[in-house]
Amino acid sequence: NDDSIACVCGPAITPKDEPLLNKASGLVFESFIVSGPARFRYLPLKKRFTDDFPSCNFLIRKGVFQKIGGFKTKFWPGEDTILCMEVVYNLRKKIIYDPLALAYHHRRQLFTKHLNQVANYAKHRGYFLKHYPKNSFKLGYFIPSLIVFSLLFSLPLAMFINSNFFYIWLAYFSLVLLFSLNKDLRLLFYVFIGTVLTHFTYGINFIRGILAKKLKEE
Repeated sequence: NDDSIACVCGPAITPKDEPLLNKASGLVFESFIVSGPARFRYLPLKKRFTDDFPSCNFLIRKGVFQKIGGFKTKFWPGEDTILCMEVVYNLRKKIIYDPLALAYHHRRQLFTKHLNQVANYAKHRGYFLKHYPKNSFKLGYFIPSLIVFSLLFSLPLAMFINSNFFYIWLAYFSLVLLFSLNKDLRLLFYVFIGTVLTHFTYGINFIRGILAKKLKEE
């Protein structure tokens, strides 16, 4: 009923009957240590406004969609980010997230399919940082890269200068383990390894996206 609201979105929840490795993928995305403040994309959290949301659970007014020309890009993923940017920053309309507007969304299986998806997300986000910064230039997207380079940089320091730098690795793995704990102990190993590999995959491919002159869709 509010004309200022152009879109309604909601969480894309992992179905309870997913296979074990698909369920582990969902838990990785739901983890605060992976998604941070963006966890509301995967869990029913409090209602809020947002400027970017995946199109897997996304409603938009027909008139608004037609006015901005729909999905007028060949980017994938990222077509939804550009659409949201047009809505919020060009039309000055709002996108509201409501936890009751939920959908069940199948996950890709750990490890290869999940990590391929993460790599694609990261490369596009890094590229959008330069070309569509209005809703892509956020600190949270840099954190996996900071984690990866902190770990890699501390390794030679620990080996050749001061072994205390190994505590950075210990602290990291302890934190990942803490966020990987789950009632189903079968998932612990997969979520732990999946979280570490997700950090490294996203962190490296985000930098690749920043450095890329052009993506294949263009």
